[in-house]
Amino acid sequence: MKWLRSGRRRDVCVVLAGEGPLRGQRLKSILESRYDERIEPKSFYGSLSALVDAGLVAERTEGIHDVYALTEVGERRLREHHEWMTANVEGRSDTG
Repeated sequence: MKWLRSGRRRDVCVVLAGEGPLRGQRLKSILESRYDERIEPKSFYGSLSALVDAGLVAERTEGIHDVYALTEVGERRLREHHEWMTANVEGRSDTG
C-alpha cells in the first residue's frame, strides 16, 4: 500500500479515524503533540493533499476552514493495515 509508506500519512488517517472530521490546523496540532515537535506546514499540507488526491481523505470547506475526514476507502485501507500490523506483532510475540 503505497499510501502508507509515509508514517505521517498513516498517522493522519489514524487521527481522523479516532477523532472524526477535523480542521487542518487541529489535525496538525494533534500530530505535533504526538511527535513532540513542530511540523512544517508545507510538508503537512502536502501529506494531506496526497491523501485527498488518492481518495483516502475527503476535504470540505466550512466557512474559512478546510475540514478533513477519512473516506470509506481510507477507512478500509487503514483497517487492512491495522490487521496486517496486528497479525505480525502477535505472530512475533508467539515465537519470541
